[in-house]
Amino acid sequence: MTGALLAPSEGEPFQIERADGRSPVILVCEHASCTIPASLSTLGVKPDTLTSHAAWDIGALATARKLSALLDAPLIHQRFSRLVYDCNRPPDAADSIPERSEVHAIPGNRDLPDAARQQRVAEIYEPFRQALADLIAARTAPARQTVIVTIHSYTRVYFGVERHRAIGLLHDRDRRLADAMLALAEENGISNTMRNYPYGPDDGVTHTLRLHAVQHGLLNVMIEYCSDLIDTDQGQDEWAKRTARLLETALQRFHIDLYEAGPQQA
Repeated sequence: MTGALLAPSEGEPFQIERADGRSPVILVCEHASCTIPASLSTLGVKPDTLTSHAAWDIGALATARKLSALLDAPLIHQRFSRLVYDCNRPPDAADSIPERSEVHAIPGNRDLPDAARQQRVAEIYEPFRQALADLIAARTAPARQTVIVTIHSYTRVYFGVERHRAIGLLHDRDRRLADAMLALAEENGISNTMRNYPYGPDDGVTHTLRLHAVQHGLLNVMIEYCSDLIDTDQGQDEWAKRTARLLETALQRFHIDLYEAGPQQA
């Protein structure tokens, strides 16, 4: 292709909501959208693929927005499908621009020239990465620890195998917040959860946590909801409220008040 990947009318590849939210938590939703830039048409995929879990994390953005409102927390999310570029993968990862997602072929990503790959990195990944880094830097102060929480969903049936857990709590080498949440999940109305489920660090799914939280010593966790629990407004409300309660009690173990405003940022 020639010219820009994104037309000016399509806007930025990311969106930040509640940038001035006073919670110590920053919410991140890398797989929020199933939108394909007009310049890429449909990537050659079948129509049902463009609305399937292959293209986005179903219910994740709506749940993240409700959680953002409950916590008064900033939320940053990607505005284009992970089939274009998966912002939870580094540029050197083979699945950052997938040629196949589960049973779905992505012809428009097959044998992609290096220049086209680099264009997607430059126009999708790098702006998202930089915006998140800037958001964290603007809010982190010595007297107040910023907490990174990424919001995802997974499909109930994957390659024909049914997954039976409600949610997974994922971490990389920093397991502090995940440990606290797992220990407190049952008493906060969340049962049937599991550590690093249905994926884990070895699957490459903790890139955002590694890059933006772990190396800076920030508390962090990745939450994976089974998508059939959050594919309705009622389900999104319910799980956002449960998650808010769980985060509140877990962060108390680190002497962080989820609803207490920290020092004003310049």
